[in-house]
Amino acid sequence: MKYLYALMFLSSVALAPAAMATPASDALMAQYKSAGAGNFDAERGKSNWTKEVKSDEGEMESCTTCHGTDLNKQGKHHKTKKVIEPMSATVNPERFTDEKKIEKWFKRNCKDVWARECTPQEKGDFLKFLLSH
Repeated sequence: MKYLYALMFLSSVALAPAAMATPASDALMAQYKSAGAGNFDAERGKSNWTKEVKSDEGEMESCTTCHGTDLNKQGKHHKTKKVIEPMSATVNPERFTDEKKIEKWFKRNCKDVWARECTPQEKGDFLKFLLSH
């Protein structure tokens, strides 16, 4: 019986990140692949999530500046102080369910933080990282 419980636990751990994918995120990842992106990597996504760049105001910023480091908690926009709902789909089931919203926020946030749009590879890496939480 203990082997059955161990097998069930290992199965749930192995399948958990895949279970967080949504039809919208799957469709976008397929689009990013067709645009020339390679294999998506959650670790590369995490590295980009925390990568700091100098803002127009001369301050160092990253995605964590507004979204925070705990994806299960709310963030807050560093200028407007507007609350940002958790990025984790386990806490915020509406997250990553609308392709247009995902693309809108990638476009806006990449330009705000990195002063350019993210590449399809970067977007796929971000999604892989975010969906793993």
